[in-house]
Amino acid sequence: RVPPPEENDMLKSGLSSLPATRIGSFHKCRRLIQKSGSPVQMSSNGPEKKMEALKLEGKAPGETDYANYFCTYSFLYHQKEMLEDHKRTGAYYQAIMSNRRQFKDKVVLDVGAGSGILSIFAAKAGAKKVYAVEATSVAADARKLIAHNKLDNVIEVVQGTIESIELPEKVDIIVSEWMGYFLLRESMLDSVLVARDKFLKPGGAMYPSHANIYMAPIRTHMATQKLNELHNGMEGWSEFMQEMRDFYQVDMGCLTEPFRKEQKEYYLHTSQWMNVHPQQLLGSPACFKKYDLHKLTLEELQAPLKEQFVMHVADGGPVEGFTGYFDVLFNGSEENPADCDVKLSTAPDPTGATHWGQQVFYLQPPLECAPNDSIIASIEVTRKPENHRLLRVNMLVKVDGTSTFAQQSQQPRALRYNID
Repeated sequence: RVPPPEENDMLKSGLSSLPATRIGSFHKCRRLIQKSGSPVQMSSNGPEKKMEALKLEGKAPGETDYANYFCTYSFLYHQKEMLEDHKRTGAYYQAIMSNRRQFKDKVVLDVGAGSGILSIFAAKAGAKKVYAVEATSVAADARKLIAHNKLDNVIEVVQGTIESIELPEKVDIIVSEWMGYFLLRESMLDSVLVARDKFLKPGGAMYPSHANIYMAPIRTHMATQKLNELHNGMEGWSEFMQEMRDFYQVDMGCLTEPFRKEQKEYYLHTSQWMNVHPQQLLGSPACFKKYDLHKLTLEELQAPLKEQFVMHVADGGPVEGFTGYFDVLFNGSEENPADCDVKLSTAPDPTGATHWGQQVFYLQPPLECAPNDSIIASIEVTRKPENHRLLRVNMLVKVDGTSTFAQQSQQPRALRYNID
């Protein structure tokens, strides 16, 4: 299958993981930018209407970053989609409302406030002041929602990027929902760490406070399906070349290899969103990275992530892919620990996935393993130079154990993927 034009466009722009329903909104954002020459203030009352009543306290995102990332968050339907993820919203509600003592009479900063829901939770938990910082024009909708719920005496909405705004005081707690696919996609954690270093009091608490990334071997028929789609795409290219010769007397053959490379990149070297069922797991997940958000530095975060780990294959292979996911913990800080620890997990769940789902990295051909073999893996995760909010993943994997498959696995197998 050849990806439709809108998919290729989204790939180029770094938004390929968005559901189809968001594609039209992305193009609307791009048209508005092209028309005005800068990011346009948008609200639910009309995307092209200037926000005269909304004071811009900080700087707007740059044009490219707005089109590639912030634009989508300007729309209420996207805010609704996130709020409807009750595992996500419920975990934040529990983490804040079950720790009212920590929030009582405290100053709170909400980074990337969106609709303002986390700020509302913090105010309801007893915070005396909440700064809701939102870079996009959905800040106008947040103001309206907060006032409608009679919390505008506590919550102040500040529009602008966190890097550009100033606050009149330091804060006791920072809350933020910054996580992307595979935890790190979108690179919003950068802004949260900037906020921490600028505004958090010594001993203040981050909500969430910790984050972990996991990977596990899985079985999935989608690896074979992706290979078949690649073959179908190349067959379609052959038909296309014949039509160009017949209709226009133009030989397109010189572009066959570039087209094949493009298709392989999409079908075989790009991770996919999936709702993985626990029955697909061939072994226990390995936690290969842990973050303490009170101690993590911006320099450490922006450097390539390099780790080695082992995945045990209890059920044997073939291993047709790896699934990657994360969890975050709401434990408070050492000086101000939470009374009730809460965990938000995106692990495979028989009741269904969060909106993050899991990222699946297909193996073609599959990796053959016997029961109780292990997969020794090294991973490197880097940011794409053309778009720092997207990721590249490089892995080396080798089967280890006493089986024939392990004995045959002399050299590590190199794998590479894009998380677009």
